[in-house]
Amino acid sequence: MASTNDLKNGMVLVIDGGLWAVTEFQHVKPGKGPAFVRTKLRNVESNKNVDRTFNAGTKVETATVDRRSMQYLYNDGTSYVFMDTSNYEQLEVPPEIVGDSANFLLENNEAIVATHEGRVLFIELPPSVELLVTFTEPGLAGDSATGRTKPATLETGHEIQVPLFVNQDEKVKVDTRDSSYLGRVKS
Repeated sequence: MASTNDLKNGMVLVIDGGLWAVTEFQHVKPGKGPAFVRTKLRNVESNKNVDRTFNAGTKVETATVDRRSMQYLYNDGTSYVFMDTSNYEQLEVPPEIVGDSANFLLENNEAIVATHEGRVLFIELPPSVELLVTFTEPGLAGDSATGRTKPATLETGHEIQVPLFVNQDEKVKVDTRDSSYLGRVKS
């Protein structure tokens, strides 16, 4: 059990028998009336988002979530295989749990695998990753002055929008939360 004053982003709560991850929270102290905590919660199983308000100081049940850094090995067609680098234990994760994270997974890269009572809940990637552009239309001289973009296919097969001056076989930094281009990587 924890107090609503102890809430943090990423914390997993047990509410009505379901597991809910805190994605946002805000402590509110109105001029009149008692303080409260406004939260945005995401259901771990269904990815459904809800807004929920708690009175300040209310006790909430927290789930014991084991977050381990694991190395992504490969996709065998039915699941993604991760390995715990401390004991070499392998874990198969179904595609529906990996979700959009698959767009940024490269073999041998690290990811955080969160489990609860032996069941995989979700995969957390770093905020940004560096990936190679495998295909994009060639840029033209003078294209760096405009804010226009073009599609580019990354080495994972995912397509993002990049500025016109980015060329094929260049490494780019990509935000894993919204697939946005963050910049070129200097070699």
